[in-house]
Amino acid sequence: MRKHIIAIGGGGFGRSIGSLKIERYILNISKKKRPRICFIPTATGDSDSYKLNFYKAFSRIDCRPSHIDLFKRTINLKKHIEKQDVIYVGGGNTKSMLGTWKEWNLDGLLKEAYNRGIIMSGVSAGAICWFERGITDSWKNNLQILDCLGFIKGTCCPHYDEEKARIPFVKRMLEKSFIDHCIALEGNCALHIENGKKFTSVSFEEGKNAYFVSRKDHKLISKPYKKVEI
Repeated sequence: MRKHIIAIGGGGFGRSIGSLKIERYILNISKKKRPRICFIPTATGDSDSYKLNFYKAFSRIDCRPSHIDLFKRTINLKKHIEKQDVIYVGGGNTKSMLGTWKEWNLDGLLKEAYNRGIIMSGVSAGAICWFERGITDSWKNNLQILDCLGFIKGTCCPHYDEEKARIPFVKRMLEKSFIDHCIALEGNCALHIENGKKFTSVSFEEGKNAYFVSRKDHKLISKPYKKVEI
């Protein structure tokens, strides 16, 4: 059973419908003729405009889109998730999202789905949630390291080139030995992780990449992952 996670550093349909390159890439991994994809917008409190963008985007692709609400009347989560080929988690407040998921046991249901081969994907909060830890702006005035679901080892940081506080924060956390490495995702780039071991950077804008960031002799070392452009 092959397992897939596609963690997007920023961009995609939440900002602009655009060419839908990364969205098509995610669906194509399923190898299904009309894959079922479920959007989970918990991190924005089930934002109606975010859901509308999701349906606008995926109605242009041959698939069967749906979504899960946790702040309105909620469907049978287990039955719905079991039917999916792809899960897509939106961006927003990661801490609030994970807390809500725990109350509904959605974190456990997603782990079961991942182990059965359902593709996990998402952007920003929906990218870092799959890792042991994520660097998040869930708090208004500062970045923090947050414990996440732990499907993938390590600490992940999205928006690495998009928000000026990100690189200095990663550098500081490495210098203080709060982390020993960081998986850094630039905007308009995703990291495709297969079976928890094979890491491929998927760029949907020229020049974008994902990096394994570490520290040696007081210097920040950024090693790019093997990259494909779509």
